[in-house]
Amino acid sequence: MTEHSLWRFSRALHLAINEGELEQLNAILDEEVDWAIYGPIDMFPFLGARRGKEAVLEVCRQIADNISIRRFDRESVMLGEEQASSLVRYSLIAADSSKPISVRAAYFTQFKRGRLSCMRMVLDTFDLVEQALGHPIHLPAAV
Repeated sequence: MTEHSLWRFSRALHLAINEGELEQLNAILDEEVDWAIYGPIDMFPFLGARRGKEAVLEVCRQIADNISIRRFDRESVMLGEEQASSLVRYSLIAADSSKPISVRAAYFTQFKRGRLSCMRMVLDTFDLVEQALGHPIHLPAAV
């Protein structure tokens, strides 16, 4: 049995973010990869949609300039033949302040011939924004 593409993508992404090493990620990306990380793009401009291998490699450089991954724990994984989803809790370090950040992310990935063709990531943005601001967000009580 061969290794699922999700594991190769996960290793390549973490190597790109923590070490700035993009070769493995470049090798696993489809030329027309469709990529989106849903979150507050006003606060984190490296979030949002990208199309094509070069755009994805550039956004991974931007992410690497802003954070490093200290730890991640997969809470749930579902694997199909050419698709996968995963719920992950990340412990990150902000590059500018060395401040720890904890965020939950849900990945939804599709692969073609072993290459990443589509990736959607949904972040727990409320918690992420509170951590970035350094204080809780107080919402009005629901009526």
